[in-house]
Amino acid sequence: MEVAVFILVVLVFVALSGALVRLVRVPLPVLQIAIGAALAWPVRGIHVEINPELFLLVFIPPLLFGDAYGAPKRELMALRGPILDLAIGLVFFTIVGFGYALHWLVPSIPLVVAFALAAVLSPTDAVAVSSIVDKNVVPARLMHILEGESLLNDASGLVMFRFAVAAALTGSFSFVAASLSFLYAVAVGILIGVAALFVAAKLLQLLNRIGGVPAEAQVLVMVLLPFIAYLGAEHVGASGILAAVTAGLLTGGSGVFRFLGVSARMQTMSLWTTLSFVFNGALFIVLGLQLPDIIRHVPPELMSLHPIIQPIATVIALTLCLIALRFLWIWVGDIAAGIAARLGKRKAEPFGLRVRLAGSVAGVRGAITLAGILSLPLALPDGSPFPARDLVIFLAAGVIICSLVIASLALPTIARGLVEPGEDAGAAEERLARVGAAKAAIARIESIAGAADDEGGEVPGARLAAADNIVAGYRRRIAASDEADEARAEAREAGRLELELRLAGIEAERAAVRDMFRSGEINDHTSQALFTEITLTEALLKGRKARK
Repeated sequence: MEVAVFILVVLVFVALSGALVRLVRVPLPVLQIAIGAALAWPVRGIHVEINPELFLLVFIPPLLFGDAYGAPKRELMALRGPILDLAIGLVFFTIVGFGYALHWLVPSIPLVVAFALAAVLSPTDAVAVSSIVDKNVVPARLMHILEGESLLNDASGLVMFRFAVAAALTGSFSFVAASLSFLYAVAVGILIGVAALFVAAKLLQLLNRIGGVPAEAQVLVMVLLPFIAYLGAEHVGASGILAAVTAGLLTGGSGVFRFLGVSARMQTMSLWTTLSFVFNGALFIVLGLQLPDIIRHVPPELMSLHPIIQPIATVIALTLCLIALRFLWIWVGDIAAGIAARLGKRKAEPFGLRVRLAGSVAGVRGAITLAGILSLPLALPDGSPFPARDLVIFLAAGVIICSLVIASLALPTIARGLVEPGEDAGAAEERLARVGAAKAAIARIESIAGAADDEGGEVPGARLAAADNIVAGYRRRIAASDEADEARAEAREAGRLELELRLAGIEAERAAVRDMFRSGEINDHTSQALFTEITLTEALLKGRKARK
Protein backbone atom coordinates (compact mmCIF):
# COMPACT_ATOMS: atom_id res chain seq x y z
CA MET A 1 0.00 0.00 0.00
CA GLU A 2 2.85 2.41 0.81
CA VAL A 3 4.40 1.84 -2.62
CA ALA A 4 1.05 2.44 -4.33
CA VAL A 5 0.48 5.67 -2.40
CA PHE A 6 4.02 6.81 -3.18
CA ILE A 7 3.49 6.24 -6.93
CA LEU A 8 0.19 8.12 -6.87
CA VAL A 9 1.74 11.05 -4.99
CA VAL A 10 4.58 11.28 -7.51
CA LEU A 11 2.15 11.19 -10.43
CA VAL A 12 0.00 13.91 -8.88
CA PHE A 13 2.98 16.22 -8.45
CA VAL A 14 4.22 15.46 -11.97
CA ALA A 15 0.88 16.73 -13.24
CA LEU A 16 0.97 19.77 -10.93
CA SER A 17 4.51 20.64 -12.00
CA GLY A 18 3.32 20.93 -15.60
CA ALA A 19 0.94 23.70 -14.51
CA LEU A 20 3.19 25.35 -11.90
CA VAL A 21 6.05 25.81 -14.36
CA ARG A 22 3.92 28.40 -16.15
CA LEU A 23 3.61 30.41 -12.95
CA VAL A 24 7.06 30.25 -11.35
CA ARG A 25 9.05 30.67 -14.59
CA VAL A 26 11.83 28.22 -13.74
CA PRO A 27 12.94 25.23 -15.84
CA LEU A 28 10.68 22.23 -15.34
CA PRO A 29 13.43 19.81 -14.15
CA VAL A 30 14.60 22.28 -11.48
CA LEU A 31 11.02 22.78 -10.30
CA GLN A 32 10.42 19.03 -10.11
CA ILE A 33 13.64 18.47 -8.14
CA ALA A 34 12.54 21.21 -5.72
CA ILE A 35 9.13 19.54 -5.34
CA GLY A 36 10.78 16.22 -4.56
CA ALA A 37 13.08 17.82 -1.98
CA ALA A 38 10.14 19.61 -0.36
CA LEU A 39 8.21 16.34 -0.09
CA ALA A 40 11.13 14.57 1.60
CA TRP A 41 12.55 17.36 3.73
CA PRO A 42 10.29 17.12 6.83
CA VAL A 43 11.22 14.54 9.42
CA ARG A 44 8.03 12.65 8.57
CA GLY A 45 8.25 13.43 4.86
CA ILE A 46 8.29 10.92 2.05
CA HIS A 47 11.36 8.74 2.01
CA VAL A 48 12.23 6.19 -0.65
CA GLU A 49 15.18 3.87 -0.92
CA ILE A 50 16.36 3.60 -4.52
CA ASN A 51 17.37 0.24 -5.88
CA PRO A 52 19.80 1.40 -8.61
CA GLU A 53 19.23 -1.59 -10.90
CA LEU A 54 15.44 -1.27 -10.63
CA PHE A 55 15.73 2.50 -11.09
CA LEU A 56 17.71 2.06 -14.31
CA LEU A 57 15.32 -0.61 -15.61
CA VAL A 58 12.12 1.36 -14.99
CA PHE A 59 13.19 4.80 -16.19
CA ILE A 60 16.15 4.63 -18.54
CA PRO A 61 15.17 2.16 -21.34
CA PRO A 62 11.83 3.79 -22.28
CA LEU A 63 13.19 7.33 -22.01
CA LEU A 64 16.33 6.68 -24.04
CA PHE A 65 14.33 4.62 -26.56
CA GLY A 66 11.89 7.50 -27.03
CA ASP A 67 14.69 10.06 -27.40
CA ALA A 68 16.55 7.82 -29.85
CA TYR A 69 13.41 7.23 -31.91
CA GLY A 70 12.76 10.98 -32.17
CA ALA A 71 16.39 11.88 -32.91
CA PRO A 72 17.14 13.11 -36.46
CA LYS A 73 18.96 10.10 -37.94
CA ARG A 74 20.22 11.87 -41.06
CA GLU A 75 21.82 14.67 -39.04
CA LEU A 76 23.29 12.24 -36.51
CA MET A 77 24.89 10.24 -39.30
CA ALA A 78 26.30 13.38 -40.91
CA LEU A 79 27.74 14.50 -37.55
CA ARG A 80 28.95 11.07 -36.46
CA GLY A 81 32.56 12.30 -36.22
CA PRO A 82 32.06 14.97 -33.52
CA ILE A 83 29.40 12.87 -31.80
CA LEU A 84 31.70 9.86 -31.37
CA ASP A 85 34.51 12.21 -30.41
CA LEU A 86 32.43 13.50 -27.49
CA ALA A 87 30.71 10.20 -26.65
CA ILE A 88 33.98 8.26 -26.35
CA GLY A 89 36.99 10.58 -26.40
CA LEU A 90 35.58 13.17 -24.01
CA VAL A 91 34.51 10.43 -21.59
CA PHE A 92 38.08 9.16 -21.19
CA PHE A 93 39.46 12.71 -21.06
CA THR A 94 36.96 13.58 -18.31
CA ILE A 95 37.80 10.46 -16.30
CA VAL A 96 41.50 11.30 -16.26
CA GLY A 97 41.24 15.08 -15.84
CA PHE A 98 38.39 15.15 -13.35
CA GLY A 99 39.70 12.16 -11.40
CA TYR A 100 43.03 13.81 -10.67
CA ALA A 101 41.35 17.18 -9.98
CA LEU A 102 38.97 15.58 -7.47
CA HIS A 103 41.76 13.68 -5.72
CA TRP A 104 43.75 16.93 -5.45
CA LEU A 105 40.77 18.95 -4.18
CA VAL A 106 39.55 16.28 -1.72
CA PRO A 107 42.62 14.16 -0.79
CA SER A 108 40.53 11.87 1.43
CA ILE A 109 39.04 10.30 -1.72
CA PRO A 110 41.35 7.55 -3.06
CA LEU A 111 42.41 8.05 -6.66
CA VAL A 112 40.64 4.94 -7.93
CA VAL A 113 37.39 6.07 -6.27
CA ALA A 114 37.89 9.52 -7.79
CA PHE A 115 38.15 7.85 -11.19
CA ALA A 116 34.90 5.98 -10.46
CA LEU A 117 33.09 9.23 -9.68
CA ALA A 118 34.59 10.85 -12.77
CA ALA A 119 33.40 7.93 -14.91
CA VAL A 120 29.82 8.12 -13.66
CA LEU A 121 29.83 11.92 -14.10
CA SER A 122 31.22 11.79 -17.63
CA PRO A 123 27.97 10.87 -19.45
CA THR A 124 25.56 13.70 -20.15
CA ASP A 125 21.92 12.82 -19.68
CA ALA A 126 19.73 12.69 -22.79
CA VAL A 127 16.60 13.25 -20.70
CA ALA A 128 18.07 16.26 -18.89
CA VAL A 129 19.53 17.71 -22.10
CA SER A 130 16.17 17.59 -23.89
CA SER A 131 14.42 19.06 -20.84
CA ILE A 132 16.88 21.92 -20.34
CA VAL A 133 18.10 22.89 -23.80
CA ASP A 134 15.69 24.99 -25.86
CA LYS A 135 15.99 23.91 -29.47
CA ASN A 136 14.83 27.35 -30.59
CA VAL A 137 17.84 29.19 -29.12
CA VAL A 138 20.62 26.66 -29.78
CA PRO A 139 22.01 26.18 -33.32
CA ALA A 140 20.65 23.04 -34.94
CA ARG A 141 24.11 21.55 -35.57
CA LEU A 142 25.10 21.90 -31.92
CA MET A 143 21.75 20.53 -30.75
CA HIS A 144 22.12 17.44 -32.92
CA ILE A 145 25.63 16.84 -31.57
CA LEU A 146 24.39 17.15 -27.97
CA GLU A 147 21.52 14.73 -28.65
CA GLY A 148 23.75 12.16 -30.30
CA GLU A 149 26.43 12.44 -27.62
CA SER A 150 24.00 12.01 -24.74
CA LEU A 151 22.51 8.91 -26.38
CA LEU A 152 25.86 7.16 -26.80
CA ASN A 153 28.11 8.24 -23.94
CA ASP A 154 26.09 6.47 -21.25
CA ALA A 155 27.53 3.12 -22.35
CA SER A 156 31.17 4.26 -22.31
CA GLY A 157 30.80 6.10 -18.99
CA LEU A 158 29.04 3.28 -17.13
CA VAL A 159 31.37 0.60 -18.47
CA MET A 160 34.40 2.55 -17.24
CA PHE A 161 32.60 3.16 -13.93
CA ARG A 162 32.27 -0.60 -13.45
CA PHE A 163 35.96 -1.07 -14.18
CA ALA A 164 36.91 1.62 -11.65
CA VAL A 165 34.70 0.07 -8.96
CA ALA A 166 36.16 -3.37 -9.68
CA ALA A 167 39.66 -1.89 -9.34
CA ALA A 168 38.68 -0.35 -5.99
CA LEU A 169 37.37 -3.71 -4.76
CA THR A 170 40.25 -5.86 -6.00
CA GLY A 171 43.10 -3.36 -5.92
CA SER A 172 44.16 -4.21 -9.49
CA PHE A 173 43.38 -2.95 -12.98
CA SER A 174 44.15 -4.41 -16.42
CA PHE A 175 44.05 -2.01 -19.35
CA VAL A 176 43.84 -4.85 -21.89
CA ALA A 177 40.98 -6.57 -20.05
CA ALA A 178 39.15 -3.27 -19.65
CA SER A 179 39.52 -2.46 -23.36
CA LEU A 180 38.26 -5.87 -24.43
CA SER A 181 35.34 -5.68 -22.02
CA PHE A 182 34.45 -2.23 -23.32
CA LEU A 183 34.43 -3.42 -26.93
CA TYR A 184 32.34 -6.45 -25.95
CA ALA A 185 29.79 -4.33 -24.08
CA VAL A 186 29.40 -1.95 -27.02
CA ALA A 187 29.34 -4.51 -29.86
CA VAL A 188 27.04 -7.01 -28.14
CA GLY A 189 24.77 -4.22 -26.87
CA ILE A 190 24.26 -2.99 -30.44
CA LEU A 191 23.63 -6.50 -31.74
CA ILE A 192 21.06 -7.27 -29.06
CA GLY A 193 19.28 -3.98 -29.78
CA VAL A 194 19.00 -5.04 -33.43
CA ALA A 195 17.88 -8.55 -32.43
CA ALA A 196 15.19 -7.19 -30.08
CA LEU A 197 13.81 -5.00 -32.87
CA PHE A 198 13.81 -7.98 -35.25
CA VAL A 199 11.88 -10.10 -32.73
CA ALA A 200 9.36 -7.30 -32.16
CA ALA A 201 8.85 -6.91 -35.92
CA LYS A 202 8.27 -10.65 -36.37
CA LEU A 203 5.81 -10.73 -33.48
CA LEU A 204 3.88 -7.76 -34.89
CA GLN A 205 3.87 -9.43 -38.31
CA LEU A 206 2.43 -12.59 -36.75
CA LEU A 207 -0.30 -10.62 -34.95
CA ASN A 208 -1.08 -8.84 -38.21
CA ARG A 209 -1.48 -12.14 -40.04
CA ILE A 210 -3.78 -13.57 -37.38
CA GLY A 211 -6.14 -10.64 -37.87
CA GLY A 212 -8.67 -9.25 -35.44
CA VAL A 213 -6.00 -8.75 -32.77
CA PRO A 214 -6.80 -5.75 -30.55
CA ALA A 215 -4.70 -2.67 -31.22
CA GLU A 216 -3.72 -2.64 -27.55
CA ALA A 217 -1.83 -5.93 -28.00
CA GLN A 218 0.24 -4.40 -30.80
CA VAL A 219 0.91 -1.30 -28.70
CA LEU A 220 2.08 -3.50 -25.84
CA VAL A 221 4.73 -5.08 -28.09
CA MET A 222 6.16 -1.63 -28.86
CA VAL A 223 6.10 -0.66 -25.18
CA LEU A 224 8.00 -3.82 -24.18
CA LEU A 225 10.62 -3.43 -26.93
CA PRO A 226 13.10 -1.17 -25.02
CA PHE A 227 12.81 -3.28 -21.86
CA ILE A 228 13.49 -6.50 -23.78
CA ALA A 229 16.53 -4.96 -25.46
CA TYR A 230 17.85 -3.63 -22.14
CA LEU A 231 17.35 -6.82 -20.14
CA GLY A 232 18.72 -9.02 -22.92
CA ALA A 233 21.96 -7.06 -23.11
CA GLU A 234 22.38 -6.82 -19.34
CA HIS A 235 21.83 -10.57 -19.02
CA VAL A 236 24.93 -11.28 -21.11
CA GLY A 237 27.05 -8.53 -19.55
CA ALA A 238 26.69 -6.03 -22.40
CA SER A 239 25.41 -2.46 -22.36
CA GLY A 240 21.63 -2.50 -21.90
CA ILE A 241 21.53 1.26 -22.39
CA LEU A 242 23.18 1.00 -25.79
CA ALA A 243 20.82 -1.84 -26.74
CA ALA A 244 17.75 0.31 -25.95
CA VAL A 245 19.25 3.27 -27.83
CA THR A 246 20.04 1.09 -30.86
CA ALA A 247 16.49 -0.26 -30.96
CA GLY A 248 15.13 3.30 -30.78
CA LEU A 249 17.43 4.60 -33.51
CA LEU A 250 16.51 1.80 -35.92
CA THR A 251 12.76 1.59 -35.21
CA GLY A 252 11.75 4.43 -37.52
CA GLY A 253 13.66 3.20 -40.56
CA SER A 254 13.09 -0.52 -40.02
CA GLY A 255 9.52 -0.51 -41.31
CA VAL A 256 8.18 -2.08 -38.14
CA PHE A 257 5.28 0.39 -38.08
CA ARG A 258 3.87 -1.06 -41.29
CA PHE A 259 2.77 -4.07 -39.25
CA LEU A 260 0.73 -1.81 -36.94
CA GLY A 261 -2.85 -0.88 -37.71
CA VAL A 262 -3.83 2.80 -37.91
CA SER A 263 -5.39 2.70 -34.45
CA ALA A 264 -2.31 0.98 -32.99
CA ARG A 265 0.01 3.56 -34.54
CA MET A 266 -1.97 6.44 -33.10
CA GLN A 267 -2.18 4.83 -29.68
CA THR A 268 1.57 4.07 -29.69
CA MET A 269 2.52 7.66 -30.46
CA SER A 270 0.11 9.05 -27.89
CA LEU A 271 1.22 6.58 -25.25
CA TRP A 272 4.93 7.30 -25.78
CA THR A 273 4.30 11.04 -25.49
CA THR A 274 2.48 10.53 -22.20
CA LEU A 275 5.06 8.08 -20.86
CA SER A 276 7.87 10.46 -21.74
CA PHE A 277 6.26 13.30 -19.81
CA VAL A 278 5.39 11.13 -16.81
CA PHE A 279 8.76 9.35 -16.61
CA ASN A 280 10.70 12.58 -17.09
CA GLY A 281 8.81 14.27 -14.28
CA ALA A 282 8.90 11.26 -11.96
CA LEU A 283 12.63 10.88 -12.54
CA PHE A 284 13.44 14.40 -11.40
CA ILE A 285 11.01 14.26 -8.47
CA VAL A 286 12.63 11.02 -7.27
CA LEU A 287 16.01 12.74 -7.62
CA GLY A 288 14.74 15.55 -5.41
CA LEU A 289 13.48 13.03 -2.86
CA GLN A 290 17.05 11.82 -2.38
CA LEU A 291 18.53 15.25 -1.66
CA PRO A 292 17.51 15.84 1.98
CA ASP A 293 18.84 12.47 3.09
CA ILE A 294 22.10 13.04 1.20
CA ILE A 295 22.49 16.53 2.64
CA ARG A 296 21.80 15.33 6.19
CA HIS A 297 24.72 12.92 5.84
CA VAL A 298 27.32 15.33 4.48
CA PRO A 299 30.70 13.73 5.34
CA PRO A 300 32.78 15.61 7.95
CA GLU A 301 35.65 15.92 5.43
CA LEU A 302 33.67 18.65 3.68
CA MET A 303 32.84 20.59 6.83
CA SER A 304 36.29 21.00 8.42
CA LEU A 305 36.51 24.68 7.40
CA HIS A 306 32.85 25.69 7.28
CA PRO A 307 29.73 23.47 7.61
CA ILE A 308 27.83 25.21 4.77
CA ILE A 309 30.21 27.15 2.54
CA GLN A 310 32.79 24.40 2.06
CA PRO A 311 30.39 21.71 0.71
CA ILE A 312 28.70 24.20 -1.63
CA ALA A 313 32.03 25.64 -2.82
CA THR A 314 33.39 22.14 -3.47
CA VAL A 315 30.37 21.15 -5.55
CA ILE A 316 30.52 24.39 -7.57
CA ALA A 317 34.27 23.99 -8.14
CA LEU A 318 33.83 20.42 -9.38
CA THR A 319 30.95 21.42 -11.68
CA LEU A 320 33.02 24.25 -13.16
CA CYS A 321 35.89 21.78 -13.60
CA LEU A 322 33.63 19.50 -15.67
CA ILE A 323 32.50 22.47 -17.78
CA ALA A 324 36.11 23.60 -18.28
CA LEU A 325 37.26 20.12 -19.34
CA ARG A 326 34.36 19.91 -21.75
CA PHE A 327 35.11 23.36 -23.18
CA LEU A 328 38.79 22.47 -23.64
CA TRP A 329 37.96 19.23 -25.45
CA ILE A 330 35.42 20.93 -27.76
CA TRP A 331 37.87 23.75 -28.52
CA VAL A 332 40.77 21.40 -29.33
CA GLY A 333 38.49 19.12 -31.34
CA ASP A 334 37.19 22.11 -33.30
CA ILE A 335 40.73 23.17 -34.16
CA ALA A 336 41.66 19.62 -35.17
CA ALA A 337 38.54 19.33 -37.36
CA GLY A 338 39.44 22.61 -39.06
CA ILE A 339 42.98 21.44 -39.80
CA ALA A 340 41.69 18.12 -41.15
CA ALA A 341 39.19 19.94 -43.36
CA ARG A 342 41.89 22.18 -44.83
CA LEU A 343 44.19 19.22 -45.47
CA GLY A 344 41.35 17.41 -47.19
CA LYS A 345 40.46 20.57 -49.13
CA ARG A 346 37.01 20.62 -47.58
CA LYS A 347 35.05 23.53 -46.20
CA ALA A 348 35.60 23.89 -42.45
CA GLU A 349 32.64 24.64 -40.17
CA PRO A 350 34.25 25.81 -36.92
CA PHE A 351 32.22 26.72 -33.84
CA GLY A 352 32.46 30.23 -32.46
CA LEU A 353 33.45 30.96 -28.87
CA ARG A 354 29.87 31.31 -27.66
CA VAL A 355 28.77 28.10 -29.37
CA ARG A 356 31.63 26.22 -27.70
CA LEU A 357 30.64 27.71 -24.35
CA ALA A 358 26.97 26.82 -24.93
CA GLY A 359 27.96 23.25 -25.77
CA SER A 360 30.05 23.05 -22.61
CA VAL A 361 27.34 24.40 -20.29
CA ALA A 362 24.66 22.23 -21.91
CA GLY A 363 26.43 19.03 -20.83
CA VAL A 364 24.18 18.46 -17.82
CA ARG A 365 24.16 15.34 -15.69
CA GLY A 366 21.09 13.46 -14.52
CA ALA A 367 19.55 10.09 -13.74
CA ILE A 368 22.35 7.92 -15.12
CA THR A 369 24.83 9.56 -12.76
CA LEU A 370 22.52 9.23 -9.74
CA ALA A 371 21.68 5.57 -10.36
CA GLY A 372 25.29 4.71 -11.08
CA ILE A 373 26.77 6.31 -7.98
CA LEU A 374 24.09 4.80 -5.72
CA SER A 375 25.12 1.37 -6.97
CA LEU A 376 28.47 1.64 -5.20
CA PRO A 377 28.97 -1.35 -2.88
CA LEU A 378 28.71 -0.77 0.84
CA ALA A 379 31.85 -2.69 1.74
CA LEU A 380 35.08 -4.09 0.36
CA PRO A 381 35.68 -7.85 0.10
CA ASP A 382 37.44 -7.82 3.50
CA GLY A 383 34.33 -6.33 5.16
CA SER A 384 35.68 -2.81 5.61
CA PRO A 385 33.50 0.11 4.43
CA PHE A 386 33.87 1.18 0.81
CA PRO A 387 36.20 4.20 0.92
CA ALA A 388 34.54 7.66 0.77
CA ARG A 389 31.19 6.20 -0.38
CA ASP A 390 28.97 8.82 1.32
CA LEU A 391 31.31 11.58 0.19
CA VAL A 392 31.23 10.72 -3.51
CA ILE A 393 27.44 10.19 -3.41
CA PHE A 394 27.03 13.69 -1.98
CA LEU A 395 29.37 15.18 -4.58
CA ALA A 396 27.62 13.38 -7.45
CA ALA A 397 24.19 14.60 -6.32
CA GLY A 398 25.54 18.10 -5.88
CA VAL A 399 27.08 18.18 -9.36
CA ILE A 400 23.80 16.95 -10.89
CA ILE A 401 21.86 19.80 -9.29
CA CYS A 402 24.55 22.39 -9.92
CA SER A 403 24.91 21.46 -13.62
CA LEU A 404 21.14 21.67 -14.08
CA VAL A 405 20.93 25.06 -12.38
CA ILE A 406 23.91 26.53 -14.26
CA ALA A 407 22.57 25.31 -17.61
CA SER A 408 19.07 26.58 -16.85
CA LEU A 409 20.28 30.04 -15.84
CA ALA A 410 23.27 30.59 -18.11
CA LEU A 411 22.35 28.87 -21.36
CA PRO A 412 19.59 31.29 -22.45
CA THR A 413 22.00 34.22 -22.03
CA ILE A 414 24.90 32.49 -23.77
CA ALA A 415 22.77 31.25 -26.66
CA ARG A 416 20.83 34.48 -27.22
CA GLY A 417 21.32 35.57 -30.83
CA LEU A 418 23.15 32.43 -31.94
CA VAL A 419 20.19 31.37 -34.08
CA GLU A 420 19.63 33.97 -36.79
CA PRO A 421 16.02 35.08 -37.36
CA GLY A 422 14.31 33.67 -40.39
CA GLU A 423 12.70 30.46 -41.55
CA ASP A 424 14.08 27.40 -39.85
CA ALA A 425 15.80 24.93 -42.18
CA GLY A 426 13.59 22.14 -40.84
CA ALA A 427 10.44 24.17 -41.49
CA ALA A 428 11.56 24.92 -45.06
CA GLU A 429 12.26 21.23 -45.65
CA GLU A 430 8.84 20.32 -44.26
CA ARG A 431 7.20 22.89 -46.53
CA LEU A 432 8.87 21.46 -49.63
CA ALA A 433 7.92 17.93 -48.59
CA ARG A 434 4.28 18.96 -48.18
CA VAL A 435 4.25 20.52 -51.65
CA GLY A 436 5.81 17.41 -53.20
CA ALA A 437 3.37 15.10 -51.44
CA ALA A 438 0.38 17.26 -52.44
CA LYS A 439 1.47 17.31 -56.09
CA ALA A 440 1.86 13.52 -56.10
CA ALA A 441 -1.62 13.16 -54.56
CA ILE A 442 -3.14 15.47 -57.20
CA ALA A 443 -1.57 13.48 -60.02
CA ARG A 444 -2.82 10.21 -58.59
CA ILE A 445 -6.37 11.50 -57.96
CA GLU A 446 -6.62 13.03 -61.45
CA SER A 447 -5.43 9.73 -62.94
CA ILE A 448 -8.10 7.78 -61.06
CA ALA A 449 -10.80 10.36 -61.81
CA GLY A 450 -10.00 10.32 -65.52
CA ALA A 451 -10.17 6.54 -65.80
CA ALA A 452 -13.25 5.19 -67.57
CA ASP A 453 -15.73 2.97 -65.75
CA ASP A 454 -15.30 -0.70 -66.64
CA GLU A 455 -19.02 -1.22 -67.13
CA GLY A 456 -20.11 1.80 -69.17
CA GLY A 457 -16.82 2.93 -70.65
CA GLU A 458 -17.47 6.52 -69.49
CA VAL A 459 -16.06 8.62 -66.71
CA PRO A 460 -18.68 8.94 -63.92
CA GLY A 461 -19.61 12.53 -63.09
CA ALA A 462 -19.77 11.78 -59.38
CA ARG A 463 -16.15 10.64 -59.44
CA LEU A 464 -15.05 13.81 -61.25
CA ALA A 465 -16.94 16.01 -58.78
CA ALA A 466 -15.41 14.23 -55.80
CA ALA A 467 -11.96 14.45 -57.36
CA ASP A 468 -12.33 18.18 -58.02
CA ASN A 469 -13.31 18.76 -54.40
CA ILE A 470 -10.30 16.82 -53.09
CA VAL A 471 -7.85 18.36 -55.56
CA ALA A 472 -9.01 21.85 -54.57
CA GLY A 473 -7.92 21.13 -51.01
CA TYR A 474 -4.48 19.96 -52.17
CA ARG A 475 -4.07 23.06 -54.35
CA ARG A 476 -4.84 25.28 -51.36
CA ARG A 477 -2.11 23.44 -49.45
CA ILE A 478 0.35 24.09 -52.28
CA ALA A 479 -0.65 27.76 -52.42
CA ALA A 480 -0.06 28.07 -48.69
CA SER A 481 3.48 26.84 -49.26
CA ASP A 482 4.10 28.92 -52.39
CA GLU A 483 7.25 31.04 -52.53
CA ALA A 484 5.25 34.18 -53.36
CA ASP A 485 4.56 36.01 -50.12
CA GLU A 486 1.28 37.53 -51.38
CA ALA A 487 -0.13 34.23 -52.58
CA ARG A 488 0.96 32.53 -49.38
CA ALA A 489 -0.66 35.25 -47.25
CA GLU A 490 -3.98 34.95 -49.10
CA ALA A 491 -3.94 31.17 -48.86
CA ARG A 492 -3.12 31.29 -45.16
CA GLU A 493 -5.95 33.74 -44.49
CA ALA A 494 -8.39 31.50 -46.34
CA GLY A 495 -7.05 28.51 -44.47
CA ARG A 496 -7.38 30.33 -41.15
CA LEU A 497 -11.02 31.18 -41.82
CA GLU A 498 -11.73 27.59 -42.88
CA LEU A 499 -10.12 26.22 -39.72
CA GLU A 500 -12.12 28.58 -37.52
CA LEU A 501 -15.35 27.49 -39.19
CA ARG A 502 -14.44 23.80 -38.91
CA LEU A 503 -13.55 24.19 -35.23
CA ALA A 504 -16.83 26.02 -34.60
CA GLY A 505 -18.68 23.16 -36.30
CA ILE A 506 -16.83 20.62 -34.17
CA GLU A 507 -17.80 22.47 -30.99
CA ALA A 508 -21.44 22.37 -32.14
CA GLU A 509 -21.10 18.63 -32.83
CA ARG A 510 -19.74 18.07 -29.34
CA ALA A 511 -22.59 20.04 -27.74
CA ALA A 512 -25.20 18.14 -29.78
CA VAL A 513 -23.76 14.74 -28.82
CA ARG A 514 -23.63 15.83 -25.17
CA ASP A 515 -27.30 16.90 -25.29
CA MET A 516 -28.35 13.62 -26.94
CA PHE A 517 -26.50 11.65 -24.29
CA ARG A 518 -28.05 13.62 -21.43
CA SER A 519 -31.54 13.22 -22.89
CA GLY A 520 -31.08 9.46 -23.26
CA GLU A 521 -31.26 9.39 -27.07
CA ILE A 522 -27.85 7.67 -27.26
CA ASN A 523 -26.03 5.42 -24.79
CA ASP A 524 -22.53 5.55 -23.33
CA HIS A 525 -20.86 3.50 -26.06
CA THR A 526 -22.28 5.63 -28.84
CA SER A 527 -21.37 8.89 -27.11
CA GLN A 528 -17.83 7.72 -26.38
CA ALA A 529 -17.29 6.66 -30.00
CA LEU A 530 -18.56 10.00 -31.29
CA PHE A 531 -16.57 11.99 -28.75
CA THR A 532 -13.42 10.10 -29.75
CA GLU A 533 -13.93 10.90 -33.44
CA ILE A 534 -14.69 14.56 -32.67
CA THR A 535 -11.65 14.90 -30.40
CA LEU A 536 -9.33 13.32 -32.98
CA THR A 537 -10.60 15.63 -35.74
CA GLU A 538 -10.23 18.63 -33.43
CA ALA A 539 -6.66 17.63 -32.52
CA LEU A 540 -5.71 17.37 -36.20
CA LEU A 541 -7.23 20.75 -37.01
CA LYS A 542 -5.60 22.46 -34.02
CA GLY A 543 -2.30 20.92 -35.05
CA ARG A 544 -2.71 22.52 -38.47
CA LYS A 545 -3.66 25.81 -36.81
CA ALA A 546 -0.55 25.75 -34.61
CA ARG A 547 1.73 25.09 -37.61
CA LYS A 548 0.22 28.01 -39.47
